[in-house]
Amino acid sequence: MSDNGVSCDVAVLGAGFAGLAAARAIEDAAKTGAQRVVVLEARERVGGRVFTTTRTDGTWLDLGGQWLGAGQERLAHYLSRYRLETYKTWTTGDNVLLWKGKRTRYRGTIPKLPLTALLGVAWAQFRLDRMAKQVPLQAPWQAKSATEWDAQSFGSWLKHNVSSELARQLLSIGMETVFAEHADNYSLLHALFYIHSGKNTDTLLGSEGGAQETRVCGGMQRLAEAMSQGLDVRLQTPVRRVQWSADGAVVHCDGLVVHAKRVILTLPPPLMKEVVFEPPLPPSRQALHEGMPMGAAGKCVAVYDEPFWRKEGLSGMCVSDEGPCHVTFDSSPPEGKPGVLLGFVEADGARALGKLTESERRQSVLTCFAKYFGDQARNPRSYVDKLWEQDPWARGCYGAFCPPGLLTKHGTALREPIGALHFAGTETATVWSGYIDGALSSGERAASEVLAHHSKLALD
Repeated sequence: MSDNGVSCDVAVLGAGFAGLAAARAIEDAAKTGAQRVVVLEARERVGGRVFTTTRTDGTWLDLGGQWLGAGQERLAHYLSRYRLETYKTWTTGDNVLLWKGKRTRYRGTIPKLPLTALLGVAWAQFRLDRMAKQVPLQAPWQAKSATEWDAQSFGSWLKHNVSSELARQLLSIGMETVFAEHADNYSLLHALFYIHSGKNTDTLLGSEGGAQETRVCGGMQRLAEAMSQGLDVRLQTPVRRVQWSADGAVVHCDGLVVHAKRVILTLPPPLMKEVVFEPPLPPSRQALHEGMPMGAAGKCVAVYDEPFWRKEGLSGMCVSDEGPCHVTFDSSPPEGKPGVLLGFVEADGARALGKLTESERRQSVLTCFAKYFGDQARNPRSYVDKLWEQDPWARGCYGAFCPPGLLTKHGTALREPIGALHFAGTETATVWSGYIDGALSSGERAASEVLAHHSKLALD
């Protein structure tokens, strides 16, 4: 083998949580029989769409995935395995609703609304949760009403089934924070699968008892770094070409060629279509790469000496019809200082913000925060944002979505191995799809496929 070549049993493409979980599972199984795993990562770090940065004053900030949600068993398992401490998201106090210029305070997940709007939101959530339970997690395309649901967008369903305009707008904003895309662009079937995958709408939208419940002390990237210890991870090694057959593959990277018996691919769909496969992948697999765009999401974070909103009896959570940040959270560390205010931007709002200069983005976001929490929010000691659509190795966040018609036509190819190739990534998960937990379980599933293949060869 030449100096720029290496041979291994398994090549894992991507050192996000799916890739790390796959490599870890194979390494754990290999303790009784050596199998060499090489992880190939384009970035200069591990973690993928999880990214923790540290400011000059020592403040750590999660600019990517950051939460352990209620019921996310795989993520909880890994945090326990690596003995990482957690703490609850701050939710004490009143939340803020800024709607049509009027600012009100409320408690709980749903703001105080006129009765017709409250009933509209509750009825829509009830119907969505009930329909979602009818979608098989392993095969959404096999739902009894799959063809009907996949033919329409989620936005179209809202327009035809939620009569209250206020209820419809609130649901649209809420679900935009979940999907990072406008409701008109993904199918109702995709939305229902996603809701079922994350239990129900309340869980997806909520903090206490919901998907935004718990943080990791020091940031979520600590888990990625812990999982990568002892693995053969090649950073700054983007994959350009994969030659594959039923018996193995040759992976061509910048400065490295890897000969592997099996390959686990965890790249986001838009990046998968940029890899040259020889021979070309089957049409349905290619259709998924071409047809599953990424949502657009960004995180805007302001750091203050202290969480001043708490003194006013506020939780730091806000929902607003204004922008650019429609939803905010108190993202302060467990000791309570400094105060960290987090605002999310999604879909067209994130794309629009991305066209501004750093200074313009800062001014726009802080003006927004000041409307929610007062003029003190205009003067943080530092500000930073991360627009994931501009990240060349993500192309968006939180995950890829299925436009109308894609799932029923090509969904069966989502997890199906092809020759020596296996597919993982949070978009392929059946439980907590789109979340860190889903990425972890998808990596474990792909690893089990590879291990089963090796076991079969050993028996033959």
